[in-house]
Amino acid sequence: MNEDNSNQAPEQQAQVSRRGALGVVGAASALTGAATSAQAAPKPAQRFKDRVAVITGGARGIGRAHAVALAKEGAHVVACDILQDIATLDYPLATQADMDETEKRVRAAGGQFLGIKADVRDPAAANDVIAKAQARFGRVDFLLANAGIHSAAPLATMSDQMFDDLIRTNVYGVFNSARAAIGPMVKQGYGRIVVTSSQAGRMGYAEHAHYSASKWAVIGLAKSLAQEVAKQGVTVNCVCPTAVNTPLWSNPAAWKRALPGDPAPTLEKFEARQKNNPFTPQGIPWLEPEDVSKAALFLLSDDAAHITGSALDVSAGGSAMHSA
Repeated sequence: MNEDNSNQAPEQQAQVSRRGALGVVGAASALTGAATSAQAAPKPAQRFKDRVAVITGGARGIGRAHAVALAKEGAHVVACDILQDIATLDYPLATQADMDETEKRVRAAGGQFLGIKADVRDPAAANDVIAKAQARFGRVDFLLANAGIHSAAPLATMSDQMFDDLIRTNVYGVFNSARAAIGPMVKQGYGRIVVTSSQAGRMGYAEHAHYSASKWAVIGLAKSLAQEVAKQGVTVNCVCPTAVNTPLWSNPAAWKRALPGDPAPTLEKFEARQKNNPFTPQGIPWLEPEDVSKAALFLLSDDAAHITGSALDVSAGGSAMHSA
């Protein structure tokens, strides 16, 4: 209810008027002070100011999310990717246009960027990526060994080439990249390595024997390396995501596999099926790449200085179904 002071004496009206004026002045002063305080408030410190991060598989998907997140936190980014297809895969790999888009987003986030075409299955190529990062930025602080591919087939009919392509990318790629990075990190007495594993590295999946084998393998590799460098300022950990909304997991071939018998499988149908996936109890169809990056950046941060040799699940509840 509005208050009417029209029947009050002039002195009372004046008092009310003066009180109101003082209230308005006080409120205005408070607002001005709040605005000034907000303008003067310092920006949050960037956790990774001037750190140098090398990201394999950095042209799109999780690698791109890592690159942009790190750039926002002040890091310089070196991203490499194969930028050509592999014959045994039923989906296309990243292109130069994808790498260009990652560069655009990193620079928009305030970061410096170096993109390199490299196949980390080749040890010489992995060595070259680290050498170029050092030449450009003077050091290598972080390695996010993220390059990976996915295919599916029953083991009984799986070709030698399909098995070899996947193992060489998902396991040898991590081995080659980590081996190249570990020397500079140990020499400078500081480094952080985060390997992209998977929930498939925690349990078996039908028609994914080679993929599960690769993701189990890199957890063992990371745990072993963590022990080798534990006293030298270097930590080594894994992230183990469930399905992620990237071209590796969501593509027309994947929709067809997931919806057998459907003459017209679509993204929408695939997503609806994913929401009912028993391996994601939270009921989401998949993670977004940025969800994985948040976990990876935690492992890179000083908050995780004494976390090494660990595998961090980012599984929408799926990890509740296995014992470790």
